Amino acid sequence: VGFKLILLRMVQRLTYRRRHCYNTKSNRIKKVRTPGGQQVVHILAKKSARAKCGDCGTALQGMPVRRPAQQMTLKKRQRTVARAYGGSRCASCVRQRIVRAFLIEEQKIVKHVLKTRKAK
Repeated sequence: VGFKLILLRMVQRLTYRRRHCYNTKSNRIKKVRTPGGQQVVHILAKKSARAKCGDCGTALQGMPVRRPAQQMTLKKRQRTVARAYGGSRCASCVRQRIVRAFLIEEQKIVKHVLKTRKAK
């Protein structure tokens, strides 16, 4: 009966390279084998969430997907959209706000006109 010779290599243990040594969301790592045959740890950045509308919660169009620290290093034209409430509210919510404000003003004018007619 032929026996196969199995070579078992010890698994190379990896340690965190920074002070924080727990497997949390902010401390993700990736094991990478270098061309020299060594295994090293690469630290992964957190995934970025898209910028959301403050009113309805939908993702904002025209906004880059970056972490907050990188977002603030961008130029102002890259952080916003050239519109009222650009980069904070979506276009449909801005439209609703404008229409609502217009209708409220119209209502005030109608009330004022009715009040002056009644006074006469």
